Amino acid sequence: MEAKAVDRHVGARIRERRIMLGLTQQGLADLIGVTYQQAHKYERGINRVSAGRLFGIAQALGVPVSFFFDGLETGKEQELTPRQRLCLEVARNFAQIPDQRHQEALSKLTRALADTRPAA
Repeated sequence: MEAKAVDRHVGARIRERRIMLGLTQQGLADLIGVTYQQAHKYERGINRVSAGRLFGIAQALGVPVSFFFDGLETGKEQELTPRQRLCLEVARNFAQIPDQRHQEALSKLTRALADTRPAA
């Protein structure tokens, strides 16, 4: 696999995790000490992320460095399914709910909906 494809994969995984946490690109940039433009270039795979910077990103996003390489061994870039995109959007929106009681209520609701079984 060519290096540029690896850069794009790592960037996509950075973006995926950032969205999962409900962070903006500016928020990520602030956490890792770079400009918004630089964070954008990392996510798009335009600029390569150094080992030290990737370690800092992993710490900021609360994942091991290996997270960014998951799925790489398949030899093809992973496209998110519509369901995966929806799940990321839900996670991002959930993280932006300021009231913890509302978050807990929503969590209980989703558990109840997920546990619904057709009546026998």
